[in-house]
Amino acid sequence: MLAKAGLRPKKRFGQNFLTNTAIAARIAGFTLEGAPPRPLTIEIGAGTGVLTRALVDEGAQLTAIEIDPELVAVLRSRADIAAAQIVSADALTFDYRSWSEAERWRVAGNLPYNIATPLMLRLIEMPSGPDSLTVMVQKDVAERFMASPGTPAYGSLSVAVQYAMQVEVLLTIGPQSFFPAPKVHSSVVRLIRRAAPAITVRDLDLFWKVVRGAFAYRRKTLVNSLALALDIDRAATARALSLCNLSAELRGERLDLGDFARLADALAKG
Repeated sequence: MLAKAGLRPKKRFGQNFLTNTAIAARIAGFTLEGAPPRPLTIEIGAGTGVLTRALVDEGAQLTAIEIDPELVAVLRSRADIAAAQIVSADALTFDYRSWSEAERWRVAGNLPYNIATPLMLRLIEMPSGPDSLTVMVQKDVAERFMASPGTPAYGSLSVAVQYAMQVEVLLTIGPQSFFPAPKVHSSVVRLIRRAAPAITVRDLDLFWKVVRGAFAYRRKTLVNSLALALDIDRAATARALSLCNLSAELRGERLDLGDFARLADALAKG
């Protein structure tokens, strides 16, 4: 299809196109599992349309966004995906709220590696965000979503994802299922929005500042990392940790969601 259109993958868009139709069908099935008829769905990074076709066949009410205008033209010319609305847009700046018109919606996509993390954070944190995201990302990014405290992959991304979403890894896919073949394996993950956040806190803004500050200097203790990142007095952090029955020698990577919540609440009390 690309050859017929005189096109080649573009590195600046991080294009590694899924070619395995069986995997595309499984992703579409995972995306729409348990959904009502014709669920409002957005595909991010339609690419050459392999997943687009699978989502249409599965019965999604589909909008597929694609940043590459040349691929948009190719996708719009295809009769087999005519039921999908093809939109030329950047997923990082697309107005999802206006598009969804307050309806419940879900996300599918083979996310470009170069934007996967900031895009996922935007979708997870936005008001009236998607009920679920079934997306393909680099295997190491999926590991960060799922990571537990004390592991090398655990960080502020792990906390942000697990605060709002339940996460499961559905598939791991080798490079041979893509064109061009990437140098890494990919994972399909499904994130389902929690009915309520995993924890509650007194001051949500302070909570996120503490989380980000805790991982800003991973090799330093929390007392020192928060002092450097947020200009929080070392003695105040030490007192707050003591109130939480946590050691002043702990590093941020050792705290779970509940620990971060208790620490932020203790700091909020002063």
